[in-house]
Amino acid sequence: MSVQADTAQALVDAVFALGRSLRAVVSASGETPIPPALTSVLFVLAARGECRQNELAADLCVSQSSLSRQISELADAGYVSRAADPDDKRASRIRVSPNGMDILRETTERRAERLRGMLEGWSQEQALAAVTSLTQLNDTFAASVQQRGPRA
Repeated sequence: MSVQADTAQALVDAVFALGRSLRAVVSASGETPIPPALTSVLFVLAARGECRQNELAADLCVSQSSLSRQISELADAGYVSRAADPDDKRASRIRVSPNGMDILRETTERRAERLRGMLEGWSQEQALAAVTSLTQLNDTFAASVQQRGPRA
């Protein structure tokens, strides 16, 4: 049996509400020395590994020009390093630097501890069920994006 329209709409509403709440929690915490958007770029780059900037832009669903500004800021701060692409001398490859990895590790630890405090009323089973549901939802979204291909 497929999901009913009103259930799908409720899920859309819940996902957007979660996004707003998450942005509010992260911005109120002042948890990193860099803005949340740059932290997100670092996390995605760390997960992907060394790559060309256009590949990272596709992963982030952002334009190359906006990502270029973000990468420049991260490189200037020493959180990202660039190297010539051996396959294309006009391009470069980017990766998270050791300083960037330190920022990500600290951020991850702070976020987990903060969330743990916020979830004091939850059981371990409830938290694991939430992880399972959110992972499944994310996997579904990612598969849909891959099927459609990058936006023109």
